[in-house]
Amino acid sequence: MAEKVGFIGLGIMGRPMAENLIRAGYSLTVHNRTHQKAEEFAQQTGARTAKSPKEVAGQSDIIITMLPDSPDVESVVAGEGGVLEGMREGSLLIDMSTISPVVARQLAAKARERGASMLDAPVSGGDVGAREGTLSIMVGGSEEDFGRARPLFEVMGKTVTHVGPSGAGQIVKAANQIVVGLTIEAVCEALVLGLRGGVEPQKIFEVLCGGLAANRVMEVKREKFLSRDFRPGFRAELHHKDLGIALAAGREYGVALPVTAVVDQLLLAMRRKGWGGEDHSALLRIIEDLSGDGAGE
Repeated sequence: MAEKVGFIGLGIMGRPMAENLIRAGYSLTVHNRTHQKAEEFAQQTGARTAKSPKEVAGQSDIIITMLPDSPDVESVVAGEGGVLEGMREGSLLIDMSTISPVVARQLAAKARERGASMLDAPVSGGDVGAREGTLSIMVGGSEEDFGRARPLFEVMGKTVTHVGPSGAGQIVKAANQIVVGLTIEAVCEALVLGLRGGVEPQKIFEVLCGGLAANRVMEVKREKFLSRDFRPGFRAELHHKDLGIALAAGREYGVALPVTAVVDQLLLAMRRKGWGGEDHSALLRIIEDLSGDGAGE
């Protein structure tokens, strides 16, 4: 018998991930903080709705959470009316949010106390990868639980990797966000330099994408950079949160992350200017501001 799946968090990432599971034949029970979103999703897909995370867990063998930050996950999982209250012995919680590895390990321990288990399985690939089912999924937890969850992961992602014990998925995600953030910032510097020198942005992309500088960021974010349409695929404020997690991990493990700290501050500047809700590629506006041409406004 197919396992019953619960899904909590129907935002920019969570909704298309849940849709892919339904298209693959899974029967879902869903919950969202804004209940109207869950109702609309259910009407469009045939999913069932639940009034609380506890109710989702009570109706599911596997529960997936996709939430913004560590406090959100802690509240949904371990708070009053949370997932842990509804989990049964043998239930599996898969948190696909990007949170602190410390919190991931703490929640996994609480799940074990109830005879259940947990995987931390953050993703990379943005809203495009979520819609297309091509996410990169990095998973921390036991090999047995990973094997059980793998069919679900393969619906939502293209690259699925078990990276180690509880918390390891979040460590790898922090590393991923360092590379993505620093690459976006480098592309922004290159574009502003080229523009200031009188070169068309399209030509800059054409050249950079054909040489050693080619990267996935330019492929996925190209149109946002060129059109300056910074409606969020991944909000800058969330990437700022993620780099905060990376910097905290760096302090914990004694790793110097000097350039990560610089990009963290640039993302903070975006938030202070009211641009935190825009796509992280809008970091271009900060580089323009620093260059004094006023284009960032």
